[in-house]
Amino acid sequence: MTVAALIEVEVDYGARGRALGPFSLAVAPGEIVALVGPSGCGKSTALRLLAGLEAPTRGQVVRTPARGETAVVFQAPTLAPWMSARANAALPLELAGTPAAEARRQADAALARVGLEGAEAARPAQLSGGMAMRVSLARALVTGPRLLLLDEPFAALDEITRRVLCDDVLALWAASGPAIVFVTHNVEEAVYMSGRVVVMTPGPGRTAGELLVAGPTPRPAGFRTTQAFRDSVEAVSDTLAQGVAA
Repeated sequence: MTVAALIEVEVDYGARGRALGPFSLAVAPGEIVALVGPSGCGKSTALRLLAGLEAPTRGQVVRTPARGETAVVFQAPTLAPWMSARANAALPLELAGTPAAEARRQADAALARVGLEGAEAARPAQLSGGMAMRVSLARALVTGPRLLLLDEPFAALDEITRRVLCDDVLALWAASGPAIVFVTHNVEEAVYMSGRVVVMTPGPGRTAGELLVAGPTPRPAGFRTTQAFRDSVEAVSDTLAQGVAA
């Protein structure tokens, strides 16, 4: 059973040529999959296909979540600057027809889940980069998605904030269990976040290899210092290097 799948998809952009494929990926319910690869390999394109934001030139996209059951978090928080954190988080519900009072009640609960209780009235300009990303996560989680797509959401943040948010996302996953596809350039981040890492070749991206990551999720304290973690990081790095050299 899959929540979403890409089946031999290819994406062409006219004079720019092929951006992706042929590429296949199947995501099981509750699974966390990381996509890693060099810049321009089509990771974000694959994510847009899974989100239904783009159609493939060839191949098939299978998406089983109903309307409102897929959420996307991009590298930039993409918050409406004139709206409060509460209003930003409530927006998907209000657009779906949820009464405003109920939407904002659920938004407050989602903000509390990501550690922003007490900041509901703050506007994006009043928030740090990490806090703004938490609002973006709350907005994605407020609909209770079956499929959560994360497109390098921590790339612009400092290392300490990135690590904290990685743990926060895994804790949220443990609480609600969506399938997650996580795009990142950071090999250690990919191994830490996921149970399966898919390594892509340079563009047009194909699959260079897949590696399973052992260990409990959410990750226990000190997981990054374990031999299993280091071995997985080296295996992904080697596969990435081989894919680039091929």
